[in-house]
Amino acid sequence: MKGHIVSINISESKGTKKAEVGKAFVKQGFGIEGDAHAGDWHRQISLLAKESIEKMEARGLYLKPGDFAENLTIRGIDLTDIKIGISLKLGKDVIIEITQIGKECHDRCAIYNRLGDCVMPREGIFAKVMREGWIEKGDEIKSVQAV
Repeated sequence: MKGHIVSINISESKGTKKAEVGKAFVKQGFGIEGDAHAGDWHRQISLLAKESIEKMEARGLYLKPGDFAENLTIRGIDLTDIKIGISLKLGKDVIIEITQIGKECHDRCAIYNRLGDCVMPREGIFAKVMREGWIEKGDEIKSVQAV
């Protein structure tokens, strides 16, 4: 299982779209430094496949990485096929462990209100950081044994 990082996205507050950054420091047991969703919990980093975003774009939306509030927009890994407990290596050093698949959408986002659907609750995944380090746009993602 291999893919790559299309975009790294962060926001200063929860409930908003995230802005793209070229690289970021991912802190063990915390998440991406500077991101509002980072902290001591099981959803330190969120991932969404570019392929999932393209499904929504095919319905007439123009979307940018981070519009679903995902930290990492990735390509090449089928996130709908991933299991809880799998570890992924991001770039040279960072290792994350998948902790949750999908999420309950309490407040319908602008995308849902416009189309009556949103992929993040079904196809987004969440992880905690097991090993810290720097990640950059374009870095490889691959499945690894648990740390």
